[in-house]
Amino acid sequence: MNKGTLLHQAILASIEAGLAIMDVYDGPHEVEIKDDKSPLTIADRQSHLSIMAHLKETRIPVLSEEGKNIPFEERKDWPLFWMVDPLDGTKEFIKRNGEFTVNIALIENGAAVAGVIYAPVPDTLWYGSTGSGSFKVDQAAKVLNKFKDVDTISKALNSSAVALPQTGDARPFTVVASRSHLSPETETLIAELKEKHKVIEFVSKGSSLKICLVAEGSADIYPRLAPTMEWDTAAGQAIALNAGCTMIDAGTGAEVVYNKLNLLNPHFIVSRN
Repeated sequence: MNKGTLLHQAILASIEAGLAIMDVYDGPHEVEIKDDKSPLTIADRQSHLSIMAHLKETRIPVLSEEGKNIPFEERKDWPLFWMVDPLDGTKEFIKRNGEFTVNIALIENGAAVAGVIYAPVPDTLWYGSTGSGSFKVDQAAKVLNKFKDVDTISKALNSSAVALPQTGDARPFTVVASRSHLSPETETLIAELKEKHKVIEFVSKGSSLKICLVAEGSADIYPRLAPTMEWDTAAGQAIALNAGCTMIDAGTGAEVVYNKLNLLNPHFIVSRN
């Protein structure tokens, strides 16, 4: 499969995973606590199984939050693989505030070269890939769910996708941050931005939606000076980079890379150029 076909396969996988999540969302759901003290629901598992069923057709290895124990000695030699978070924002899912996503990224030699983020509640899709730009589709499941193969979905995307960033009315300098994780370091940076820009707007969002807001031009910067894992950010980074943004290690200024021995991300900053 070429990269475009792989991206379309990931889009189909994200939509169907989102529908599986929504089957659970409105009903009662039990919550388990994982070893790292983070929550896990049946929706995480249902989404994971749905995505794996789609991606196995590509014959490309998958590194998922639900399969994160693959040894580094095995995955370090993967030149190309999928990085998946089947339900990013489980805490938001449990709160039922709608701010959770399905994240699927294609990683090539440590770089996020394609990414798909689908938010099931607003039914919004963001996707992007190297050399092709980034795009947003509103009412994505309604538009795309009737297309069951990669040959037909490209035509639907051509007629419904809007290129990023989107231009809009003038607005104050806008900072987006986590609804669940706002570290003291982030608060200090926000104070510095207020000093520099005088008037800023602060937007709080859950999950990878924060990166999407910068990618689409609704926000100017997303500083994440607190822990995240590679699967939390890979899809968003691909979308942000191909929408004209940067995503850098807050300590070194280097671009964030993937498939490290330790899958913990450095603190990072996503910003519009």
